[in-house]
Amino acid sequence: MTGYEVRPDEDVVPLLGAEVRVVDATGLLAAAQDGPVDLLAGGDFPAPVREVRCTVRADTVAGRPVHRFEAYLRVEAAPAGLLALGLAGPVGLLLAERLAARGGDGPAAVVGRAAAEAGRRLGLRPAGTALVTPPRDPAGRAVLHTAEAAGVRPQVDQDNGTVRIRADVPSAEVGPAQLIAVLGLLFQAVRELAGDSVEPSVLRGRTYRVGRRPVAVAEPRSTTVTLDQVGGLPDVVARFREVAVSFRHPQAMARWGARRPQGILMYGPPGTGKTMLARALANEIGADFEEIRTPEILDKYLGGSERNIKRIFRDARRYRRPTVMLFDEFDSIISYAGAGGDAASQAVNAVAGIFKQEMNTLFEENPDVIVVATTNFPQRVDASLIRSGRFDLKIAIPAPDETGRAEILTKMVRELIDRHERPGFRMFADDLDPTALAADTAGLTGADLREALRRVQLAKALREAAEGAPPAPIGQDDLREAVAGLRRG
Repeated sequence: MTGYEVRPDEDVVPLLGAEVRVVDATGLLAAAQDGPVDLLAGGDFPAPVREVRCTVRADTVAGRPVHRFEAYLRVEAAPAGLLALGLAGPVGLLLAERLAARGGDGPAAVVGRAAAEAGRRLGLRPAGTALVTPPRDPAGRAVLHTAEAAGVRPQVDQDNGTVRIRADVPSAEVGPAQLIAVLGLLFQAVRELAGDSVEPSVLRGRTYRVGRRPVAVAEPRSTTVTLDQVGGLPDVVARFREVAVSFRHPQAMARWGARRPQGILMYGPPGTGKTMLARALANEIGADFEEIRTPEILDKYLGGSERNIKRIFRDARRYRRPTVMLFDEFDSIISYAGAGGDAASQAVNAVAGIFKQEMNTLFEENPDVIVVATTNFPQRVDASLIRSGRFDLKIAIPAPDETGRAEILTKMVRELIDRHERPGFRMFADDLDPTALAADTAGLTGADLREALRRVQLAKALREAAEGAPPAPIGQDDLREAVAGLRRG
């Protein structure tokens, strides 16, 4: 397979006896630029640890960009003090020094000074050394050496039963090595809390997955789609990103007197992802999404459709947040304004006329709204209705070619893996080859490919329900059979 790996950059890293699967480390660090990324949440950890979280986000410290790693460990009880927590190895000594450095006579400082002094007397940290080097814990010592070599200088703190590890790494230097180093510190803290300070046996045989947390299953997929999930349409995605940039930088737009597109018309065959693209654009902008459906406009009573159009645009002028308004299947709402003199033609002309008037003034009255319309039949829409100034971008969304289908399949499978695969359960087999499948799916759209996947998922679930155990993962032959069934109808 070339170019379309469904499990990209998955590294299996042994850490203190555990097997850690790091999925797309580079992508995780890049995503942190847009907001906090949960790297590790939950998992089966030994007592007394009951909750573990690890996040990374972009930040600025002293005027320089950094990636801030933060890990949290909560224990079953909420003991007061370092010694009660049981941290006695390398991470515990870092915590002891942190508490001792606070000064004063508070309980935390007293415990910290006592633990640091006890550690020096026991030979866990020789006085004057720059790095904790406890001879009784070579695995823990290796973790700290790895962190130091990667430029990770952690701060460890404790508060009411929670141990926190934090490290800032310059964004220009951050990479998978730094991520692994932070995970090593986190797992070493788990060992110490579990009273395992000599050999990494407490974590042996356990498996953990590090990656972006799956979208909650309760959320509809369509509401969380992003432009990154759109496959086979690189030029369209690039244009939509430009639109998003124009929304996010109003000062630059104003300085140059530039006007972003007011309306976007997408046209092409059914199932090519036009509605999905509109939702993805809203998410890229950070905008609300309002879908206007045909029944909300068309009214059998005289003048009702015109009133509905006016009401919809009146509401749009009152939006206080950036909003994408989608008129899906636009041709069914605003058909071609013909020259006929019958009542039906006059009604169509009236609705189209009101729509034109409302579009003419919407942008000036509320520039935070962008109108998106989709149609499978652009020839049915009056050309004057979609002229520049009303719909500035008119974008064809074709059925995907072979390369596009391979990309779409890859992204769909990655999404399913991210949502459903867990330690001990693999949803897709290693023989899955999106490139070969794309060659077998000529003429199919993205909607067709998703339907083929749905059929295979359903068949596997029903088989498990009947047999009581998960069947083999979804493989190449399963999908080929589903595509053949799709073609048969």
